[in-house]
Amino acid sequence: MAEIVFREIATARHFGDRVAVSSAGTGDWHVGEHADRRTVEALAKRGYDGSAHRARQFENERFITSDLVVALDRSHERILREWAPTEADAEKVVLLRAFDPRAGEQLDVPDPYYAGPEMFDEVLGMIEDASRALFRQLEPAIRSAV
Repeated sequence: MAEIVFREIATARHFGDRVAVSSAGTGDWHVGEHADRRTVEALAKRGYDGSAHRARQFENERFITSDLVVALDRSHERILREWAPTEADAEKVVLLRAFDPRAGEQLDVPDPYYAGPEMFDEVLGMIEDASRALFRQLEPAIRSAV
């Protein structure tokens, strides 16, 4: 969800060609698979197309090519920081909801997999809010790099 939402925000602001966005999990159990049907449906209800998404696993080489590594929950944040080859790379890892001032202390995006379809909608809302807040923070730097 987060990759698709953030890419759409960047594209809508005319910076889609200046921002590289890709998602990857910390586990390998879904590599190559489509997004969960409920994810695709929740995205479609809000005008996003998640049909082309395929699961990938995070590879350490991404630290070299990434300015920012965004985690959706604290367990992924911890794993990614452990995988970071340098302290500078570990500092690139941030929680998505940390950018949303309305998130308060609840910085984890819950995994809706074992919940009903309404949880996918709720999680998408969290991701949208945090992604817009993240983009607002990054936009001045993106704009100045033009």
